Amino acid sequence: MTPGLIISAPASGTGKTTLTLGLLAALRVRGMQVQPFKSGPDYIDPAFHTAAAGRASVNLDAWAMTAEQIAALAQTQADLVVAEGSMGLFDGVARPGEAGIGASADIAALMGWPVVLVLDVSGQAQSAAAVAHGFATMCPGVTVAGVVLNKVASPRHDALVRDGMARAGITVFGSLPRKTEIALPERHLGLVQAEELPRLQSILEQAGAFVTAHCDLDALIAAAASGGPETVSVPPVLPPPGQRIALARDAAFSFVYPHLITEWRAQGATILPFSPLADEAPDPSADACWLPGGYPELHAGRLGCTQNFRAGLRDFAQTRPVHGECGGYMALGTGLIAADGTRHEMAGLLGLETSFAKRRMHLGYRLATLATPMPGIAASTRLRGHEFHYATILSQPDAPLAEVLDATGAPVPETGSTRSLPGGGRVSGTFFHMIAKASA
Repeated sequence: MTPGLIISAPASGTGKTTLTLGLLAALRVRGMQVQPFKSGPDYIDPAFHTAAAGRASVNLDAWAMTAEQIAALAQTQADLVVAEGSMGLFDGVARPGEAGIGASADIAALMGWPVVLVLDVSGQAQSAAAVAHGFATMCPGVTVAGVVLNKVASPRHDALVRDGMARAGITVFGSLPRKTEIALPERHLGLVQAEELPRLQSILEQAGAFVTAHCDLDALIAAAASGGPETVSVPPVLPPPGQRIALARDAAFSFVYPHLITEWRAQGATILPFSPLADEAPDPSADACWLPGGYPELHAGRLGCTQNFRAGLRDFAQTRPVHGECGGYMALGTGLIAADGTRHEMAGLLGLETSFAKRRMHLGYRLATLATPMPGIAASTRLRGHEFHYATILSQPDAPLAEVLDATGAPVPETGSTRSLPGGGRVSGTFFHMIAKASA
């Protein structure tokens, strides 16, 4: 297996993404082929990884995926793997899923990738070593190779922190001073999407130069290792929704897990992208239509004014299956109320009415048992996924698509919806993003 590192931290917001992007960009400048991964459910960070590495970043999820699926996805022809963790290293849910609780530590232990811990050392000095030491000794199956110090205030501050690390036997791979110029803008679901940043290439170049100047790249490369299975072959576990799939793809509908597209193509499916924001309709030669999640609320006015998209989608749905996830689900509904209180008409294929005027976070893993079929997936199938949105449901009158539980086994009201049309078509939607089929 390709040797790798996993970039993690004690908590969110400590600089994992900055270090990951800078490291990917710096190693790419060196001519190395680096394969990025992201631990856990996330659409936005992997898009930045892809831009920095020049290779598609893939999600690895210990709650939703089996160990065999993770190992198979992690097989790559590259010089090095760099995976970015989520939240804190050991943070996950209370009850295990397929291969763990969804923590970055699960992936590190399974794949044998040493952890590089990013520490925000602002407001402390030698005490930071106690944090690093605690993380290094927390779990015998997880190896902490060392740390990168972030938000270092001065050379004196750096020397004091390094003194504590030396006494604790912790390797320091680098010290990053405060640098706001390479900060990435954020919005309510995390970072602004990579494709929305006209200065992205410049930001990545700055990040690469920043990490090169302040980190020991040779030491980081040397620290990489792998203890995962040498060869793993896992057949695709989720059938495609059709053999010719009309896939909405633009700034409003961009949240698709790369492993799903790979699985669909491996089973012979053809992907036919179209842009609702450009008022494009699904390709009439397709036998299924899939509307991913994204940010329809930011483009509700444009979507509400489309003629060709909505008419074409309605016509398509009369005879063929259409499915929407999260933002795609909202776009299939009757209307979407934006944050300013303005209502915008959506496709009207489902009775769902949603609002962002009163935002409420819905976040967490989901285990869904289908009450009726989804495109390509039979009723009674159990699916693992993740929900993350701020929409409030005002009306959800159609038949529920599934029984949906959270990671503790408690039911959630976002059951999804389904509706059969007179011409034989079926429309369905969920607020959860499908990741994998449950193994049991």
